[in-house]
Amino acid sequence: MARKCSVDRANGLIGGFATAKKNITIQYAGRERSEENILQMIKRDALSQGVNDEDMNEVDIYVKPEEGTVYYVINKEFSGKVAF
Repeated sequence: MARKCSVDRANGLIGGFATAKKNITIQYAGRERSEENILQMIKRDALSQGVNDEDMNEVDIYVKPEEGTVYYVINKEFSGKVAF
């Protein structure tokens, strides 16, 4: 019988790409935003709109650099946008 860690690794659950540190940067028309920067802008905007940090369970993000905008939806209920 295969060891559990061997099975998990084969299933992509541990090691390699599944656990590798990832950095995402979006570049468009001479502008650049990191994943962390976009998430912080969304968090600040949502908090300023009255959304409680503790209530944020799911955040869907739509980056539209050609419009200069990042749209977001929190918990499938609250939507907003921030500048790219």
